[in-house]
Amino acid sequence: MIFTRRVFMGGLVTGLLSGCAGTWTTDYSDAISPAVSRGWRVTQFDIRVPDSLTVSEANVYQPEADIVWRGDPPGDRRAQVAAIFDTAARRGTSNLRGPRPVRLTINVTQFHALSDIARKRLSRSGVHNISFVAQVSDARTGQVLAGPEPIKADLVAYTGQQALQADLQGQTQKVRITDHLTRVLAGWTGAGPDDVRAEFQRIGR
Repeated sequence: MIFTRRVFMGGLVTGLLSGCAGTWTTDYSDAISPAVSRGWRVTQFDIRVPDSLTVSEANVYQPEADIVWRGDPPGDRRAQVAAIFDTAARRGTSNLRGPRPVRLTINVTQFHALSDIARKRLSRSGVHNISFVAQVSDARTGQVLAGPEPIKADLVAYTGQQALQADLQGQTQKVRITDHLTRVLAGWTGAGPDDVRAEFQRIGR
């Protein structure tokens, strides 16, 4: 009976996730030219995680919510997501040291990482599904200089043994997502050397 139940549960998980297989992306329409952004200095960071975004703490394979986050202790998930974006935004734009002070506004629209059960039990599947809208404006006048730009920042999620090994090496969900968002924001603002836009195939949520 135990063997039968395990087979059924494995089939159930596979069935749940198989409908979500597809193409995931890190993408935005166009990067800001470094010739423009090198004249900027980001002095204000406005990170918005709206109250309208739903949050789930359900320990199921596919929580139905805009925000699913377990990389910090239980608490205000919106504040935790905002802190991740704030860190990434400051790091990603740190090379912009021009004379014009600007404000970087980020509106988070989805931050769907993995539940504990998905991270522990899945294998060769799982996606951190992240999206937001970014805008740069003059910090003094409010003039919009770039955006609003919808940005996708999906990332392969580590699961099972791969997740355990990554944690031992310090590559936690929080570290990996923060680093990824740093590169994405550096790429979009023209502050970094790399164009990180890409797509990948993965079974995920």
